[in-house]
Amino acid sequence: MGILLSAVLERGFFPWMPGPFSYILMLAQGLARKEKKPYSRQVKTMRKRILYGEANYPAIVRENGYFVDKTAYIQKLELVKNTVFLRPRRFGKSLLCTMLESYYSVLYKENFEELFGHTWIGKNPTPLHNTMLVLHLDFSTIETGELEVMEKSFNHVVNSKIKALIQNCHAWLENSPSFDPMASATANLQSLVNHFTPNLIHPLYVIIDEYDNFANQLITGHKDLHYKQLMADDGFLKTFFKLLKEGRKTGAIHNVFITGVLPVTMDELASGFNIASFITLEPEFENMIGFTQSEVDTLLDEIYKDYEINPDTRNEIQDVIKNQYNGYHFIDPQGEVVYNSTILQYFLDGLTKNSTMPQHPMGINPEASIQWLQRLGASNPESIKKFVEELLLRENVSFDRSFTPKINMFYFLEKSYFPILFLHLGMLTRKNDFFLTLPNLNMKRIFVEYFNELHRIDVSTRYADMMQGFVNDLDLKALFAGYWQEYVSQLPEAVFSQVNENFYRTTFYELCSRYLSSWFTWNVERSYPKGRTDLEFVGKFNECFAGIRMVIEFKYFSNAAFKKLNTKIEDFSLMPEDTEQIAGYVEGLKKEYPEAKVTQHVIYCFGNGGFKVFDLE
Repeated sequence: MGILLSAVLERGFFPWMPGPFSYILMLAQGLARKEKKPYSRQVKTMRKRILYGEANYPAIVRENGYFVDKTAYIQKLELVKNTVFLRPRRFGKSLLCTMLESYYSVLYKENFEELFGHTWIGKNPTPLHNTMLVLHLDFSTIETGELEVMEKSFNHVVNSKIKALIQNCHAWLENSPSFDPMASATANLQSLVNHFTPNLIHPLYVIIDEYDNFANQLITGHKDLHYKQLMADDGFLKTFFKLLKEGRKTGAIHNVFITGVLPVTMDELASGFNIASFITLEPEFENMIGFTQSEVDTLLDEIYKDYEINPDTRNEIQDVIKNQYNGYHFIDPQGEVVYNSTILQYFLDGLTKNSTMPQHPMGINPEASIQWLQRLGASNPESIKKFVEELLLRENVSFDRSFTPKINMFYFLEKSYFPILFLHLGMLTRKNDFFLTLPNLNMKRIFVEYFNELHRIDVSTRYADMMQGFVNDLDLKALFAGYWQEYVSQLPEAVFSQVNENFYRTTFYELCSRYLSSWFTWNVERSYPKGRTDLEFVGKFNECFAGIRMVIEFKYFSNAAFKKLNTKIEDFSLMPEDTEQIAGYVEGLKKEYPEAKVTQHVIYCFGNGGFKVFDLE
């Protein structure tokens, strides 16, 4: 598949705000895309563009978007029947669907060379290319609520697509199937399927994108009764999937390709569509969408060349990508990581616009992730609370490798399934064969935000003065003192029986990132020849603190351990081994960044009793 980046460079758009992410402006020449003419040729600009959020494959090719060629997966997919492929939100599932439609639909036959000539599959086409009538459905547009509302919306969405297929493909249909706009979607699909036979020259191919979207909204919206009604044996959804199964059985439907986030709905539909082939956990499809590390590196090579960005910034940009957006292992924990493609598009969009990184690293609104945490918190408050705290303390949780790809909704609300749920949602990644872990700083921020919400910790109204003071004088001692006074003082007593250096480091980073992202980025556990740093403040190369790197080592003593030292906090001395440890990190850092202005700091935290910061020479 071609994963293509998209966002109009000229627009004023704030991608971290809620709402749709990509309403693409038309080209300056006024060559607007017209839905009824999918194969009208577009004039390409000389320089490639980051088309952020665009999920229409032909549009991205024609508007000269950056391209990662993964079309070889099309050939592999042809060997799988009734495919179900699950990945987290914003990974590029919709783009994959529009690419498959462009490849198989007879409507794009005359445009095969334009759309695929530059790709692997264009040079190695399969006999099936542009031979089918494609019914492409997107369930993410279906309204949720009362059963009648969902059924009406479902019928409207599906019927409009069936009607469009009949109208656009009448030349390839011997006789137009009957279509009743007042009938159910299943009735009209039945009429369409009856028109096809196994020997028809142009068979029917069905694509369903985000099959579980409206069901997931019911779950996170606490509408369990509506969910049960939706999944009833005689309900409109199961009846629809039974018809797809029958069409596949008779050969009227050549194949079905389904995407989604969670397997929960497919489990409920088991009797209606028990022919599904889940490829979510198949190693050969792990990197079918998203960007691998090597692909990100290649993209950066192109962008730096095309936009003439200062090559001296390359290492810093790579550090930010790996720390803020570090990729996922869905199957092989030792394999190459795969990044969320949309969040990388957001970052690269800002890089091409301004030759620097975006001010706010989060990019994508985390509302959907927070909603799942809230939903689980409402149904099982103590379990989700312990789960979140365990992640913040240890950054990994154990998981059961024997889980099935099809899981009932109510299993997902059980504590034992939390890790698997968050793996599907893209909030955790495989660390090894036994543990899942937080993949990047963005996910750490989400869990810290929810931790703060659970414990009602104010992170918004009491920190402006201390943050402004740090910007004025870069006094890390004063900054951490403010954190301890304003943030740590709000923590409930029970938390201190579990805290460790990782907890203090993560919550300190999250608080600082809220206020200081205009000037700094952060490295957490960055590797050097002599070990990994705990935390680094890195001045952005285009801001006033460019070149500044504050390397921080965190050390923790429980109240009991500190008591054994038989000293007071104010009399506590810097330990020689800690000085040697941080010096080893800095030695590696200076070799990599010889011009950097490096400062070294060791922070000791003593249970809930206090702290001490040492600034090293």
